[in-house]
Amino acid sequence: MAGLVAFMNSTVGRIVRVVLGLVLIWLGLMGPLAGSTGGVIVAIIGVVPVIMGIWGRCLMQFIAGGSKS
Repeated sequence: MAGLVAFMNSTVGRIVRVVLGLVLIWLGLMGPLAGSTGGVIVAIIGVVPVIMGIWGRCLMQFIAGGSKS
């Protein structure tokens, strides 16, 4: 798990998280889930990887209890 956290804290990992979050937001607000309660929930969930990618920390490292690599 340490290798995955190290990758997700790298520049490429941060970009992947931001892109994934933007895709989830798009799916929830303008994609096939638009206009439903599920779509709003998916969009809200998509905000988390965007914020964590911009901040530079991986949510998994907090769950695992590690420090920033």
